[in-house]
Amino acid sequence: MSRYQTLDYAERDGVAWVTLDRPEVHNAFDGRMMREIHECWRMLRENDDVRAVVLTGAGDKAFCTGIDRTAAGVGEGGPSEVGRRGSTPLHLDDPGDLLPPKTAGQLWKPVIAAVNGMACGGAFYLLGEVEFIIAAEHATFFDPHTTFGMAAVFEPMLMLQRMPLGEVMRMTLMGNAERLSAQRAHQIGLVQEVVPAAELHEAAHRVAAAIAAQPPLAVQTSVRAVWYAQELGHRQALDVAKTLVQLGTDQESLAEGQRRFASGRRDEWRLR
Repeated sequence: MSRYQTLDYAERDGVAWVTLDRPEVHNAFDGRMMREIHECWRMLRENDDVRAVVLTGAGDKAFCTGIDRTAAGVGEGGPSEVGRRGSTPLHLDDPGDLLPPKTAGQLWKPVIAAVNGMACGGAFYLLGEVEFIIAAEHATFFDPHTTFGMAAVFEPMLMLQRMPLGEVMRMTLMGNAERLSAQRAHQIGLVQEVVPAAELHEAAHRVAAAIAAQPPLAVQTSVRAVWYAQELGHRQALDVAKTLVQLGTDQESLAEGQRRFASGRRDEWRLR
């Protein structure tokens, strides 16, 4: 029996598959799912059998559509599992406290998103902190906050890390009136590969397994370095890099890499 009620979890070839499993509400998250996602990220930090993660949604209609507005209290704007705690706005339980793999989980194993349909609103808490995105051809991306009278705040801030300013602004301000296609998302760099829906799982597993086959210390240090470069000033990042190079150099893995190079054996590669 799965340890989770709202997620499906499986491991194969050093890769963990985390599937948002509430297809009846387009994999929208309620309080339980938020807590289980957070628990899953934290668990994965300690699971040395897993070297890469694929995050996807159940079914073929949606990856995730953000907060479940049908959950108790959400649709009416009242108190709920997702939202403010207490009588003042100073104590806010925001999904950003539990969902993003880096911010909430401090997880530096690479996470790849396989987007299998609609991704909107609160889905960007997750997509904003994955390493890269592979999308099915029918996937769409949009942010409906303003249409429903809500300010879009955390989501566009997260997506500004991986989309041009004008694209973030347009998606934020257009609300429900417009959606980004998988092809357009690929053009602007939000998505790194677009595949037919029937090939999405195979494509995601192929790259995740290739990453998982590499020395984990080198991979995880590289992930951390790139995020530091994204978040810090240029000179600050270069200063941190000196420490990361030393921390991320495992002598055994380095020696194996040198033996591999000297042998003349080269991996088969695929042109993307």
